[in-house]
Amino acid sequence: MAHYLDPKNDLTFKRVFGEHKHLCMSLINSMLPLEKPVVSIEYQQPDLVPVLTNVFRNTVVDVRCTDSDHRQFIVEMQLYWDESFRSRVLFNASKAYVMQLNKAKKFKLLHPVYALNFVNDTFEKSPEMENTYYHHYKIVNIENTEKQIKGLELLFVELPKFKPQGRAEKKLHELWLRFLTEINESTTEISPELLENEYIREALEYMEQSAYTKEQLDAYYQWQVDTMISDQMIANANAKGQEKGHAKGLAKGLAEGLAEGREEGRAEGRAEGRAEGRAEGRAEGEAERTALKAEKEAAEAKLQAEKAEKEKALAEKAEKEKEIEELKRRLSNN
Repeated sequence: MAHYLDPKNDLTFKRVFGEHKHLCMSLINSMLPLEKPVVSIEYQQPDLVPVLTNVFRNTVVDVRCTDSDHRQFIVEMQLYWDESFRSRVLFNASKAYVMQLNKAKKFKLLHPVYALNFVNDTFEKSPEMENTYYHHYKIVNIENTEKQIKGLELLFVELPKFKPQGRAEKKLHELWLRFLTEINESTTEISPELLENEYIREALEYMEQSAYTKEQLDAYYQWQVDTMISDQMIANANAKGQEKGHAKGLAKGLAEGLAEGREEGRAEGRAEGRAEGRAEGRAEGEAERTALKAEKEAAEAKLQAEKAEKEKALAEKAEKEKEIEELKRRLSNN
């Protein structure tokens, strides 16, 4: 029985689409709404070195190619979403477009650049887009979207949202997405629908563990571990920032609330004291102190609850780090 690797890994993704032109063309044609299909491509250097290297440190793309009509295609796989990734995609596509001036000399001779990005994460979380996995961006007129400035088009595919629908007109589109989402280290059986297509069948052969050397497999698993650790670090940083912001907001709100309560209580006490006498004033003052005491106790209880939540989050963090270490141990044993 064959053992498979995950095509979303950096090594395997580049093996399939960065070394086999016909498979890369099939993927591009199935994913992009092109007026004219791609019939031949030539691979280009994947790195797009920026002028300000400290702004975009990671500028190496997975696959970059040009077709016979001089259109450029940048194909990437991103396992975890970060808002900076959107900016990096725009930067790389723009860089590829501008770099044509070295050869074209005239703006009218510039050719379109398409950035096709697969994301193994969910980034569009609004209710109206909970089932939308395909996002196509281009430069259009706001009032009349049919009017377009051609040159750059960005496409993002949220893999976790993809659900096969058996659409005949989108058959290859769905097969490639099933290849990317269904195949991994746990795969024991391949769907007959995937095996029926010659391109998918060939790509599956490159996912067999036996097709890789020991050194390549070591790099494969190390990349998996490094990616998980990096994602956990980002998650921890975000959680820490949220906890700090919440605690700061709570403390500020409590201080302001107590100050306003005291001032309002004093004002009401003076007014009622003048109107109803010292006896009622003392009664109101006592009520004020009781109310403030209750408010203080409620605030303290809330702070205790927040403290308990924080301790729970730290415990979950420790457990997650323990799971990562265990995964690293298992992977190293393999």
